[in-house]
Amino acid sequence: MKVAVLMGGWSAEREVSLTSGRGIAEACRKLGHETVEVDMDRNVAAVLAGIRPDVVFNALHGVPGEDGTVQGLLDIMQLPYTHSGLETSVIAIDKELTKTILVPAGIRMPAGRMVASEDLYSGDPLPRPYVLKPVNEGSSVGIAIVEEGSNYGDPIGRDVPGPWQEFDRLLAEPFVGTRELTVAVLAGRPLAVTELRPKRGFYDYEAKYTDGLTVHECPAQLPPDVTEAAMDIALRAHERLGCRGVSRSDFRYDDGAGADGLWLLEVNTQPGMTPLSLVPEQAKYLGISYEDLVQQLLDEALVHARAREARTQ
Repeated sequence: MKVAVLMGGWSAEREVSLTSGRGIAEACRKLGHETVEVDMDRNVAAVLAGIRPDVVFNALHGVPGEDGTVQGLLDIMQLPYTHSGLETSVIAIDKELTKTILVPAGIRMPAGRMVASEDLYSGDPLPRPYVLKPVNEGSSVGIAIVEEGSNYGDPIGRDVPGPWQEFDRLLAEPFVGTRELTVAVLAGRPLAVTELRPKRGFYDYEAKYTDGLTVHECPAQLPPDVTEAAMDIALRAHERLGCRGVSRSDFRYDDGAGADGLWLLEVNTQPGMTPLSLVPEQAKYLGISYEDLVQQLLDEALVHARAREARTQ
């Protein structure tokens, strides 16, 4: 096949996307596919029209590759592509919108509220400790944990560095759980539960993508009922949101509270594919090589495109 690997772009996660994309392109070549790497810019439609790929591997992270924008473009161009479609991408990138779909389905997520960054300088939106995060960024970009006695001040200082300097509005959520867990779902199958233990601070962007800063325990050492519940919730969230290909659900867990201690934080429809990424790690644990993972995602994209074409005829 001719595969266009779409990567880079201009989001805060550009470098992660480039690393993912290069690894995917290398895997595609090992699989025997004619492969073109496309560092996305605003001329991407013309570039793809010139390449005329059989399938696009979407290796973009963040906006506009993960929020439905690129998905809509590829739909218009009638190009098959990996990962979730337009509607799912629009919902899943928005943490608050995701809650409106999953919480009524019985999936527990932290209650939160949107706050204007300007209002943080006059008082806390929630009792401390709480978390502030952008509503539509991934890879733990722009997250701050506001605790009693933190260096942020009380109230938060106007000149203190933090996400309030970058974003006009933020999502405030109570700080829940004591352990960080994640579950990948591939082709309708939950793979494993990984526990993430940062060596300092919390599992932020630096801890995710700097080798040696976080211990990955796969499979996580958890009671069997907690492992089963986390995998079940991840699968239900994947299906409820209409995810395709692969997704990754991130959790916080109250140690010792059993399955009732699980809190789903978000569902990532474009998980990383870097050497430190969690989806390839869980796939490898189950005997699925990186190349096999890439091929599965390409195959699923083509199957979906054929089914969609059949429905419209």
